[in-house]
Amino acid sequence: MASLTHGSGDVLSLRTIHSHANQENNGGDEDHSARAIQRAEDEDVPPQPSQTYQCLLVFAGFMMTFHVIGINSIYGLFQEFYTSPETNIKGAEGQDALVSLVGTIGSGLTWSGSIFVNPMIGRFDNVKLISLSGAFIMSVGIVLASFCAELWQLYLTQGLLYGIGSSMYYFPIMSLTPAYFDRNRGAAMGIVLAGSGIGGLVLSPVFHILLTRLGIRWALRILGMWNFVLGIPISSVLTKKHGAAASAAGRTRVSMAMIKRGTFILQSLGALLQAAGNMVPVYFLTTYSVSVLSYSSSTGSLLLAVNTAVNSAARIGMGILADRVGRQNTMVLSVILSGIAVFALWYDSDRARFLAFVVFYGILAGGYNALLPTTITELYGVQNYSSVNAFIYFIRGLGALFGAPVAGLILGSHQRGARVTGNMAFNMGVLKNRYNEVAIFDGVLLLAAGACVAYVRWLDARDKGGWAWKA
Repeated sequence: MASLTHGSGDVLSLRTIHSHANQENNGGDEDHSARAIQRAEDEDVPPQPSQTYQCLLVFAGFMMTFHVIGINSIYGLFQEFYTSPETNIKGAEGQDALVSLVGTIGSGLTWSGSIFVNPMIGRFDNVKLISLSGAFIMSVGIVLASFCAELWQLYLTQGLLYGIGSSMYYFPIMSLTPAYFDRNRGAAMGIVLAGSGIGGLVLSPVFHILLTRLGIRWALRILGMWNFVLGIPISSVLTKKHGAAASAAGRTRVSMAMIKRGTFILQSLGALLQAAGNMVPVYFLTTYSVSVLSYSSSTGSLLLAVNTAVNSAARIGMGILADRVGRQNTMVLSVILSGIAVFALWYDSDRARFLAFVVFYGILAGGYNALLPTTITELYGVQNYSSVNAFIYFIRGLGALFGAPVAGLILGSHQRGARVTGNMAFNMGVLKNRYNEVAIFDGVLLLAAGACVAYVRWLDARDKGGWAWKA
């Protein structure tokens, strides 16, 4: 037993001497191993973005929505031109339902394209290429629309191609940005989405000038080329996904347990109804100004610019307000009050009330669009943001596809107010009654959407174990 003990001691002594020798000869393998382990751990944890990068990402998002939603929001100018006697599209004159379908395909795919874009974002670590490809396809669709002479061609170019490209351009920034913020998430997303209003404010008068001076074909070509040139630096801001953003983009499918939740079902229904209702004033504001109120087309474009400018400022204001009084609270009030504004100010309106509608609807309608991404994160968690966001925006795309075309069917084929012949008073009276029916349709959609998001607010409080005034 003694010899064994002695032998063990010799072995331990030899090991100790060998360890010291290795440390002296190799500069300390233990320290080297520790540093290697630390480097491996650092490589597994994605680096968190700096404050500078957060600001750069918000600015890129602002400019991206300036493009995408700004162009979507001025489709009323296309609608007015394509349905007017000056149209270059065969069979489009007076056909509001058919022409509005071009715009709703484009804007609907901008949102519903999330169903295939978000899985791409989750699959690829570097999403810059997705965004850049989208800007290119979107721009090609706009340029090709300048060569169209029939409606079906517009459906393929300004509708389908534009919509697919705009969705690929839109969602890489929109899907990742909320995960970079916590306390100021509402304000950050408000600034990003304010770009849509500024885009409409700038693009509405600029496109009207291009249209009147150069014609529709060159106006579209310039718009498409400008869109891609500016899309290159915006897409270049995107880098590898950082920290929480990487986990936010990781899950791309909605689980069955999530689908069965009452909040998810009602939020999806609310998204469908709000998107359908929100598109109607955007598309028919200009035509109503010209057809019923007998404004000139330049004044109609100015009213559209005012609406989008107010909407832009309101999105920032709604985001700041929501961070203080609750994001769900702010969103519920904005949707319900926008529906009330349609009934109170658009229905059977004269010029004064319609101007009030342009301003107040611009203020109120921005709340839902600005706050939807932040409320998705609050309700379902950052880890489920990508999958839920993709599905909700897919539903919103479906809503956008039916809202304006159904309003166009209610309106029917008609001539513009300044060009109506025959019994003008009778024709104008019939036309105004049709627009009143459109306003009723729109108001019902928005109030129903408001009821859905209000019920989501109540269900979320119940699921979290109690009512909180700020939510």
